[in-house]
Amino acid sequence: MGRLDIRPVTPTIGAEIHGVDLADLPMEDFETIHGALAKHQVLFFRDQDISVEAHKSFGARFGELAVHPNDPGLEGHPEVMIIHADETSKRVAGEMWHSDVSCSLEPPMGSILRMFVVPPNGGDTLFASMYAAYDALSDGMKAYLDGLTAEHDGGPYYREVNRIIGRGDGGKSYPSAEHPVVRTHPVTGRRCLFVNSMFTTRLVGVPRAESDAILAHLFDHVKNPLFQCRFTWRPHSVAFWDNRCTQHFAVWDYYPHVRSGYRVTVKGERPV
Repeated sequence: MGRLDIRPVTPTIGAEIHGVDLADLPMEDFETIHGALAKHQVLFFRDQDISVEAHKSFGARFGELAVHPNDPGLEGHPEVMIIHADETSKRVAGEMWHSDVSCSLEPPMGSILRMFVVPPNGGDTLFASMYAAYDALSDGMKAYLDGLTAEHDGGPYYREVNRIIGRGDGGKSYPSAEHPVVRTHPVTGRRCLFVNSMFTTRLVGVPRAESDAILAHLFDHVKNPLFQCRFTWRPHSVAFWDNRCTQHFAVWDYYPHVRSGYRVTVKGERPV
């Protein structure tokens, strides 16, 4: 994988990469990171005190950057999402298992988060492999899910976020789409589970009671610690995760301390 030091976090998911400066990335290192993301699903970097422009430039090497459908971006940088919590916060971003903006017709390929202020302890992020989640299903469940599609709707979640923080949305419409319950990753060709409790509302063409029961089972299934790794942030740490084959969960156990960072999201393709 080139000259970089790549250290797997678990046998299933995650790797830390050392010996790289994301603000000054030669092509050889970019190609190594690209390959490592496909292999490990989420990558972690330490000591990356980079500018907003360098953060955006790194993300843009993987594809066009997306603007979030509900959260306003950093002033002058609409592609940069502000991730911030302090003693006045009524909620935090990502406090349930999810894949970012899966409600979009073309959900994001990946997200890149840099934290520059972290609490003295706590504030970890958990990541789960949806390859492992799919592989662990019974053959009967795999057969049942094969060919099914699910509705992903951003409206219920985003409107609830706005209600909690007291932000009006002016009747804004939010993305909604139908995606395969099991998708094939466009790079690796592996199959992975693609439903999440933040955005997936129903299985298409399945009676509501059955749909609710199956989704409840799948939402619980992805929480299995065997599928997961856990990342402890330090100032200027970066996490880069593949939204197509992972879910993540931000732990809010650090109140009233501050946790603050910026995230860019790389556009993806329609799931197949």
